Amino acid sequence: MSKVFAFLKNESGATAIEYGLIAAGISVVIIATVNAIGSSLNAKFDSISTQLK
Repeated sequence: MSKVFAFLKNESGATAIEYGLIAAGISVVIIATVNAIGSSLNAKFDSISTQLK
């Protein structure tokens, strides 16, 4: 029974999950930013390409 209580009081797994959620959130923001900048940059290169032709 004491092992069950010790398991329930252990918070190291919760901390690891919190860090994982923070890392996932940061990666979603990075991916969204790179995607937005990439689309804008692609449109700019297309515009320059058509002007050079």
